[in-house]
Formats: sequence, C-alpha cells, structure tokens
Amino acid sequence: MRNDRHQPIVATYSIIARDRATGQMGVAVQSCYFGVGTIVPWAEAGVGVVATQAFANADFGPEGLRLLRTGLAAADALARLLERDPDPERRQVAILDARGGVAAHTGRRCIDAAGDLTGDGVSTQANMMADRTVWPAMLDAYERAGGDLAARLLAALEAAEAAGGDIRGRQSAALLVVGGRSSDAPWRDRLFDLRVDDHPSPVAELGRLLRLRRAQHAHAGFLDAVTTGRTDEALRLLEEALRLAPDLDEVRLSGAVAAYMQGQREEARSALHGIFARKPGLAEWVVRMAAAGMLPTDAGLLELVSAARS
Repeated sequence: MRNDRHQPIVATYSIIARDRATGQMGVAVQSCYFGVGTIVPWAEAGVGVVATQAFANADFGPEGLRLLRTGLAAADALARLLERDPDPERRQVAILDARGGVAAHTGRRCIDAAGDLTGDGVSTQANMMADRTVWPAMLDAYERAGGDLAARLLAALEAAEAAGGDIRGRQSAALLVVGGRSSDAPWRDRLFDLRVDDHPSPVAELGRLLRLRRAQHAHAGFLDAVTTGRTDEALRLLEEALRLAPDLDEVRLSGAVAAYMQGQREEARSALHGIFARKPGLAEWVVRMAAAGMLPTDAGLLELVSAARS
C-alpha cells in the first residue's frame, strides 16, 4: 500500500449503513474540508462501503472494496488494511460488507474529540469534533429516522450538526447510496451520488440536492409512463415530482402539458406563458421532444406552445 506523506487531514463525521429491507448500502459525510466527497466515501453495489478519514489514507477506499469483493467480512478486510498501513494510529476508517457486517477503527493519534459507534448494520465515526456527543447523536438519529436509506443517512448528518459537528465549522458534504446487488449495468447501481464541494451550509444543501434528485427520478418515470401509455402511473409520478420540486421549470412544464391533455387549456396556456418567459428555450424543447416521440404529438398542444412563447 502506498505510503503518502501528504495524506489529507480530513477532520469529519460520517455514517455507513445497510438497509435490511432493501439491501441498499450507503455512506454520508460532512467536513470542514473542500470536496470531502472525493476522499471519504466509497461504495460498490453488492460489495460494500468504506469511509476513510482523519489523516486519511485514500487507498483504504478502493483497496477495502477490493478485499470485500474477494468475500472477506468487514472486520477481516479492516484488519488487512490496518496491518499493511505504515501509520494506523492516525487513521479513522469504517467498513460495511454486503451482509451487513460492520467494523470501525479510530486510531489513538486521531485528534479529539474522536470515536466511533456501531449498531446493527450501521457505524458512525467522527474526529476533531466539538465534543463526544456527535457520533452517538448520529447513530440515534439514524435508528429513529423514517424513510429510505438516503433519508436516514441525511438525518444522521443533521443530528451531527445539531450536536456541534466539526470544531472548525463546515464546508462540504456527500451522500452515496448503492444497490444491495450488482447488476450488468453498474451505472444504474448508484442510486444517489450527491456532492457539495463548498457551501456555507453543506448538509442543508445536500438535503436540497437529494430532494431535486428524487424529483428528477419521478419526472423521468413520468416521461417514460407517458410514452408507453401508462396514464394513471404518469399522473402519479408527475404529482410526486411537482410536490418535490414545484419551482423546477422542467417539471412545471410537464405539469402544463398534463393539464392540456386533461382538457384544462387555459391553465396550461397560463403556465406555459410563465415558464417560457423565464426560459424561452423550453418552448423549442417541447417541439423537439414531441418530434422525438417523448411528448404527445398533438397539433393543439403545439399551437398552444407557439402562442405561449410569443
């Protein structure tokens, strides 16, 4: 394993976890460090998760996943990483395997307040914190939270901030969730892959991005359902997208198209006029999407678009 004398000092808090119901695995992190998402979180569907921090050895990420890929349990993979490392007492690392096994290490030379805490398929870890309440607060929040894995991971980060967080402040955050099993389309295995590299309130911004990503998922489902004639499902997905991102013009545009298809011509015209005033290019986008078969090729709709863009 490479011995890099200039390893980044990633004072941070993070959580790794597996959802028992779905098998999904994920990691979330926040730090007063630029672009923490490029160092700490590592995950692979059907394999596991690694969070490497403190005087972070970035090799722990890909090497930890490689060891898990061979079938090693989390504890055995962690032991291998530490025995090969030239300075393990300066490292903080947590590993989760696809069966839900977890293992964590906080070296004696990590900067206080530092520690880790594990539960059933979950581990929280932190270093250079305001005090020693941070990582227990994260675990408690995760176990109490509802929703899917991404929502529970975000709740843990919010709890860490409420408990004081990084003693230096805040700068960046990341959230990565993968499927419980790998597929033949690995680009689809990353269910959420969000990063905030520099922001005064990175955890809040991460929450906003998560909401928009959910809206994007719902909107993509709406477009697919429309093109395949699944009207009821399309309307349900559009309602969800509008609930999550009511200010997103692309979603509002789909809402206007749906209103037209339901006979609400005046409501559709008014909505389209406001959207095109803010983003004129979306009018041409509707025409091109209809030509490509991605929206209804309805002459009345295209006439309405033409009138609303002027």
